Amino acid sequence: MAKPLTLEKILFSQGFGTRRYCSDLVYADLVEVNGVLADDPEIKMDPEGLVLRVEGMDWVYHEKAYIAFNKPANYECSHKTKHHPSVYSLLPRPLIERAVQCVGRLDQDTTGLLLLSDDGQFIHRMTTPKKNIGKVYEITAAEPITQKQIDHLLNGVVLDDDPSPCFAKACVLMDERRLAMTIVEGRYHQVKRMLAAVGNHVAALHRSSIGNYGMPADLKEGQWRWIDPHEMALLAQPIE
Repeated sequence: MAKPLTLEKILFSQGFGTRRYCSDLVYADLVEVNGVLADDPEIKMDPEGLVLRVEGMDWVYHEKAYIAFNKPANYECSHKTKHHPSVYSLLPRPLIERAVQCVGRLDQDTTGLLLLSDDGQFIHRMTTPKKNIGKVYEITAAEPITQKQIDHLLNGVVLDDDPSPCFAKACVLMDERRLAMTIVEGRYHQVKRMLAAVGNHVAALHRSSIGNYGMPADLKEGQWRWIDPHEMALLAQPIE
């Protein structure tokens, strides 16, 4: 059982505004808790598992936000965008208010699995190469992919700005122009630069999984969902 919190603090923690605004939401009859209209912002309750309805929006309490998002093309993983809209524009306001951040970035033209969280330790754990957590990218190449190119990717390629080689941890040829490549680092434009270094070119790029957590089949482009505890364990599994 979690420590009881006032309804005002619960709403504030979930990103529904300042504490004063959260109190006003209750007084305005705009908050339901487990299907019952709330009338006292100071009432204390166990927040775990609460189902809220705030200003017509259904919301399940989560102490920390762990989000899976299916990123479409032509969106930037930044609040300060340069040429395209932000992925944050596709999220509900409470997630923005609680300052969720992208767990590593995908290029604007890259699609697929993107994680977001307000848990700094989780973000660090998922992005540091030391944890050996693989990210699988499905590459559509401009030219047929050769075994020589695959061997080069597995043995390591040197990029022009870093003498330390980049290694693909695994490569699975899906067809003559499509390759599923696993990496654990996240250098700038890494997958595109690795393929260029072996004499090919990325025509399209999609991230399909992180750790042992794959993109949910029912998660459409531009949609998000909470990650449950079982899925969190899959995310944390390193490459053997």
